[in-house]
Parts: sequence; C-alpha cells; structure tokens
Amino acid sequence: MPMPSRARRSAGWGRLRRGLLAALVAGAVVVPVSAAAAHPEIPAPAPARVGTVTATTLDRAYAANRANAAEASLMAADHGDHDRASAVRAMADPSRHYLSFDARGSGRAVEILGDLAEADRVAVLVPGSDTSLDTYERFREGALALHQRLGTRAAVVAWLGYETPGTISPEVLTMGRAEEAAPELRSFIAELRALNAHARISLLCHSYGTAVGARAANGLDIADLVFFGSPGTGVESAADLRTKARVWAGRGADDWIANVPHAETDLFGLFGTSVGFGTDPVSPAFGAQVFAAGDGGHSDYFSPGSESLDNLARIVLGRTSEVTRA
Repeated sequence: MPMPSRARRSAGWGRLRRGLLAALVAGAVVVPVSAAAAHPEIPAPAPARVGTVTATTLDRAYAANRANAAEASLMAADHGDHDRASAVRAMADPSRHYLSFDARGSGRAVEILGDLAEADRVAVLVPGSDTSLDTYERFREGALALHQRLGTRAAVVAWLGYETPGTISPEVLTMGRAEEAAPELRSFIAELRALNAHARISLLCHSYGTAVGARAANGLDIADLVFFGSPGTGVESAADLRTKARVWAGRGADDWIANVPHAETDLFGLFGTSVGFGTDPVSPAFGAQVFAAGDGGHSDYFSPGSESLDNLARIVLGRTSEVTRA
C-alpha cells in the first residue's frame, strides 16, 4: 500500500535530517588541524596571582583579575587583534567580578554575579561548545538573565573554566574535553564550598557542558545537577553518575540537539569513528527528573520570560514542587 503523503514527507525529512547530520559529523572528523593553526596565538599576560581566595579577599581578587583583563586588551590591540581587544576590554569594566581570568589562547574566565560570600543559593553555569573569550558575552547574557530571575539572595557563577570544543570539530564528538575539564570543575566546587559553607549549590550544564558536569559529578557537594540541551552525558543512567544530588534534565521543543544520535554508533565505518554520548537524559530510561523547557531552541534556555528559565530558577531556589514537568 502506498505510503500516505504526510508519512512520505515525514520519512523523507527524517532521511534528509540524518543525512545532514552524518555530513556534519563527517565534516567535523576530517577538518584539518591546520585550520585551527591558521589563527596565530594572541599574546596575553599570565593570570594574576591571587592565591587562595577567601570571603575577605574577594574584592582584591576581583580587582587583580580586572587589571589582568585590561592588560590583555592592550596586548591584543598592539598585536592587531581588535576583536579580542574589544571583547576583553569589556570584561575589564569596574563592575565585573572574576574569581579567575586567563586571556591566553581561547581564554578562560570565572565570573561572579551577586554576593558570593553571603548568597543562600549559588548556581554554577557550565557552557557548551564554541564558548571562548571571543563569544563570552552571549554566555554571560544567560547568567545575567538567571541572576535577575533568582533575586538578590542568590549568586550565579559563569564558569568558563575549560577549553570548550568547536561545534564543528573532532573534539565535540568525544568525551576528551570533558575528561580534561572535570578535575577543574571539581576543584572549583570545593573552593566555592570553602568560600561559602552554607549556600545550596546547583550545577547547571548546557550542551557539551553536560558531559563535563557528568564527569565531575561523583562526590560533588551540590544539591542539584541539571542537564539541558544535552547530546548525552557519557553514561547510561542517572544512577551511573554516583551523585547524591537530584538530577534534572530538560530540552526545548525546537532544540536541534534532539537529532543527535545518543547511542554510540559507527559512522558508516568512516575512519573507525563512533559518535554518540549514551542515553538521552530526557528519556525515561535515564531516570532524571524531566522539567518542561518550552518551545525554545538550543540557545534559548535562559530567554527572559521562558518556561525553561522559570524552571531553572525554581530548581536553584529549591522550589521543586513548582517545577513544571515535561
């Protein structure tokens, strides 16, 4: 019996989508390493030496890291990279607060929004691919939106504490960057707990950042571990994370990440490459608490007024009975 026209269109779109995904993955695998080398390193100072940061030395650390950003901006301008100079100059504004800052390479920054030492609730945001000092402001916009939604008794940490993979790169297909980042994230959470022993800490991980959060989860002193826009976490179930935190997952209805294969799959034998990060975190098989994330796309989870932002805020504030479920 001929397939109904709507079913034919649906099946055709599914094949096209899978074909496009395969082409995207294949392109990522064969990108020559020379492409990355085409952009020379931008000179930057070594990070400021701030030592162990305590509640009483926070302001001193903030000032030292802003000064480092200002110096990095001048060095980038002298080198002729005006885009990097402009991006880092904005980060040196007197209103900005960094626990750490490093403008070398793609860059790292850990920015604080709110009163970290006195906050009752702290949300730590872990970004996904293509987040660097050059694209940092879009990451910060989400942190700002969350902080505004949480109120003054909460603090938000924009944690760009690792070298994120490019969206079109071999690294984004593997757990390698997540393995490298996990010890840094564990160390940071321990430092954060030393700074503020009474706060409830929630770890909010987006996209590839969910793999980072999953790798760091075992033993972390956090109340909530939240995955959204996730391609998978590298484990088959929430139980495999070995965390005492409540595990949450959400995905917007228009998020393209839903089309990424979750089960590890050999890509047509291409260079022996396998893709996939394990069980879909929003699937019943994973075992997370699934929250409603609205109709948004991959970059819309912190959009003001969105269902996803409201639910993320409720999780951080501990108002779990008010979280709407998918």
